[in-house]
Amino acid sequence: MEYDLIVVGGGPAGYVGAIRAAQLGKKVACIEQERPGGTCLNWGCIPTKALLKSAELYHHFKHAGDFGLSVKEISYDFAKVIQRSRGVADTMAKGIEFLFRSKKVDYINGKATISKDKKVIVTSADGKTQTFAAKNILISTGAVARQIPGVKVDGQTVVTSREAMVMARQPKSIVIIGAGAIGVEFAYFFNSFGTKVTLVEMLPQVLPVEDHEVSELLARNFTKSGIEILTETKVDKVESGKGGVKVTVSGKTGKILEAEVLLVAIGLQPNLEGLLGEGLKIELDPKGWVKTDGNYQTTVAGIYAAGDIIGPPWLAHVASHEAIEAVEGIFVKGKKPHKVNVFPGCTYCQPQVASVGLTEKKAVEQKLKFKVGKFPYRASGRAVAAGEPEGFVKLIIGEPHGEILGAHIIGSEATELIGELGLAMTLEATTDEILSTIHAHPTLTEMVAEAALAAKGQAIHI
Repeated sequence: MEYDLIVVGGGPAGYVGAIRAAQLGKKVACIEQERPGGTCLNWGCIPTKALLKSAELYHHFKHAGDFGLSVKEISYDFAKVIQRSRGVADTMAKGIEFLFRSKKVDYINGKATISKDKKVIVTSADGKTQTFAAKNILISTGAVARQIPGVKVDGQTVVTSREAMVMARQPKSIVIIGAGAIGVEFAYFFNSFGTKVTLVEMLPQVLPVEDHEVSELLARNFTKSGIEILTETKVDKVESGKGGVKVTVSGKTGKILEAEVLLVAIGLQPNLEGLLGEGLKIELDPKGWVKTDGNYQTTVAGIYAAGDIIGPPWLAHVASHEAIEAVEGIFVKGKKPHKVNVFPGCTYCQPQVASVGLTEKKAVEQKLKFKVGKFPYRASGRAVAAGEPEGFVKLIIGEPHGEILGAHIIGSEATELIGELGLAMTLEATTDEILSTIHAHPTLTEMVAEAALAAKGQAIHI
């Protein structure tokens, strides 16, 4: 059987790309080794948000008195928290399977290998193989957790995010290496339920890609909640056994950290194991990510790639957008795909963090002329009424035209608020256009307009 397109990988790039091709009337197959949804839906974005919601609710219940409510004997069942998260992932995976059926995408479960003659050989769990042909192939196999050299992940005392979200029991203590979004979210989750958390980061700040003021405020909040944060700290040695782990670190602080569990969250590496058959020469960059041109085509004609497998940013929404661009570039006459350059980044701890565009530091490094507009949550009636006065909205505004160069939010619902600013940047809107848009009162989005006013020295409520 020959397809117009075979997509290898069923995550946010793969399943979205397959569905878009089917919408265009093409015969499509999507091959996934595990189950539809990939890492994001099964072991990443979705189940972790379910875990974080449980942590957030538990926190709110413990502070019910602040809202005039009386709640006695608050407790939790850690196993049920984990069980709910897995149930959410199961439901969403079944949803993707339904979409495949309704859109007439052939879903094939198994491990794929692409041969040098561009055939796709799929090996199922029972060892049987099938061979498929396609006019075009889209690689969207994503990424897997990067590991520390010499440190073996055993799924018990040394884990990645995948094992961390299905723990049979809650650890009393945990060391998390890496303070990017994954490390920070798990730090918040475990700390909320009383686990002693130590967060280790080699760079000078938590969430290294975020604006420095955002990272500083988050670090203060985490420290206040009992999380120990060690930045500019290098891991020298890890010893693990049945009793737990010992982590020797150096840098600003030299010490031995002891905990029941070590969570390694130091980044990602390309997921290409067994994919490229003998003789298939697809060029990779120095770090092993698949190289593509402006049309998302690899160095082998007819083979394309999109999503995490082509390198950072490793974000589900970017992966989906890239896959759509790649597929439309293949099948829509006259379509010129574009590479993603404006995209939001979100971290779902509490307070939430969201950003789009340049940080203040990057704007300085690029020698741009800009102003900063900043508005605190504590001055928002909606935020105070909701009991969420911690945080701020910060805009980096170009001069002399007032375009949005970057936006950074820390606080309640930051991951929802960032959408307006992403749209503003896509439309090349200026602060004048934001200010001429009436924001409903009382809402958190009013803070976006107030931050724009603050850059002009005209903020009303501060």
